Amino acid sequence: MDKSGPIIIIEDDIDDQDMLEEIFEKLGYRNKIIYFTDGNEALSFLDRSDVQPFLILSDINMPKIDGFELRNRIFTNEQLQTKCIPYLFFTTGANKQSVTNAYALSVQGFFLKPNSMEALENTIRKIVEYWQECIAPSQYE
Repeated sequence: MDKSGPIIIIEDDIDDQDMLEEIFEKLGYRNKIIYFTDGNEALSFLDRSDVQPFLILSDINMPKIDGFELRNRIFTNEQLQTKCIPYLFFTTGANKQSVTNAYALSVQGFFLKPNSMEALENTIRKIVEYWQECIAPSQYE
């Protein structure tokens, strides 16, 4: 985990991307925000050895491969495992099975997208600030 690295957002809903973009601008984090509309594009980007993201926020319901399949591919990829990138689901709906499946894939968080901009901003702030405070193995290289 590189705390100055980009924040990867995997979200196929353009309206949600626009809201997140507005919130990240308002919060003023220095991390570059990179959006992907499908998991395959994100996986290709993450597979590059020169990329060390800070955080991944992923929707679940996406075209081509869903968030669970993407997380599984990252979780089982030895090269990506060593990057220690926090992977969080950020989605509009949840049930016991989806939350159970997510944690079985060792996600580091499962969040419902809040309905208001204020609540969304508060959630994003809490997520980013939590991970900024965490210590990662990469800090000891």
